[in-house]
Amino acid sequence: MNFHTESTFSRRSLLQVGALGAGLTLADGLRLRAADKAKGSLRSAIFVFLEGGPSHQDTFDLKPQAAAEFRGEFRPIDTSVAGVQICEHMPNLARDFGRYAIVRGVTHNLADHGIGKKYVLTGNLPTPVLQYPEYGSVVARQHPSARDLPTYVAIDEAFVGPGYLGTQYSALTAEKPRHGFPYRVRGVTLDDGLTVARYSRQKQLLDDLDTAFRGFEKLDDEVRSLDRFSEQAYQIVSSPRTRTAFDLSKEKVSESDRFGKHEFGQTLLLACRLIEAGVHFVTVRLRPAEFDFDTHSNNFSKLRTLLPPFDRGLSALLGRLSERGRLDSTSLFVTGEFGRTPRVNGGAGRDHWARAMCSLLAGGDIRGGRVAGASDETASAPSGDAFSPDDLAASFFRNTGIDPKTEFQTNVGRPVTLVRNGDPIESLFA
Repeated sequence: MNFHTESTFSRRSLLQVGALGAGLTLADGLRLRAADKAKGSLRSAIFVFLEGGPSHQDTFDLKPQAAAEFRGEFRPIDTSVAGVQICEHMPNLARDFGRYAIVRGVTHNLADHGIGKKYVLTGNLPTPVLQYPEYGSVVARQHPSARDLPTYVAIDEAFVGPGYLGTQYSALTAEKPRHGFPYRVRGVTLDDGLTVARYSRQKQLLDDLDTAFRGFEKLDDEVRSLDRFSEQAYQIVSSPRTRTAFDLSKEKVSESDRFGKHEFGQTLLLACRLIEAGVHFVTVRLRPAEFDFDTHSNNFSKLRTLLPPFDRGLSALLGRLSERGRLDSTSLFVTGEFGRTPRVNGGAGRDHWARAMCSLLAGGDIRGGRVAGASDETASAPSGDAFSPDDLAASFFRNTGIDPKTEFQTNVGRPVTLVRNGDPIESLFA
């Protein structure tokens, strides 16, 4: 969907609109959401998912003393905190370590992309009998944004969906931006393929029908309130605040360059703009193309390409949030679905390995410069305290202001605990 800075939409800047899923329109979603208002003070959040599973022992958990077939080709460098080292290809994040925390002792047993993602993206072990919601859908349920802004935006796509919370908490799906190209968002509106121009014409028709049938007060509540929710949907679709939030052309060239002239950096810049505009949750999940960490072969040459933009973009994200006074009010979570094998394979790659991995958390109440947990001498398994994806999710929700033990009613009427088996990692908050 294209957001343009002008007050009218040209052919080139038409807002592409798509259904939220399962036949539910945005107006339907807003209607269903009306009964579920969040209470209390909650934080905005950004979830950065590193597709494919990055190599933990080549990024944030290097083992320079291990044998060559384990330690790989990269050297560790010192961070801004004494005694903590990370990969040489991430000098900006080494300098900025005081702004984020590393969790090294993460482990699980689902070394498959599909079910591993479902686990890490929800904080609950996948089960065929219940679909758990992804993080952004939970925030959409508990902490809705202003009426003319989406609450939850997913770039480049969501994966798990809203699960038992219901389709009204789905993400607005936005395309990944490219440096120097006009930006499009493809996922907000009432009908699949509907443009703002077409929607405006249909809205006028509905307004005419409203006039024609005004006075039918005995219609049920849902029918009588249709005009209110359609109006709210239209406000989001055509809102100047929404269009401005997605308009990367409003950034100074120097700020755009700071994030990097690549998809990852520009996506994080967009995430910043959305949070600053009042969107409460942004998921960054770039589908495998330019940014794929599934390095079964040529692990080190691929990481030499992947890590510099990751380092630059994430450092710029942390810097901007801090400089604009938003790091304390924004919760950040960065992770993949698993780590990589301790031993380098015959193709100079590393394969799937769920028994050890790393994640990053920042913002809010997270204490920057901390390392929680550790792995053994070959980064094969935790050494000492071990943490699960459930614990990561519980920590993220707590840092977002949502009790991980909150209970929700499912569509079959039984209560479900948000994160059943996990607990917040206290050393990140102390």
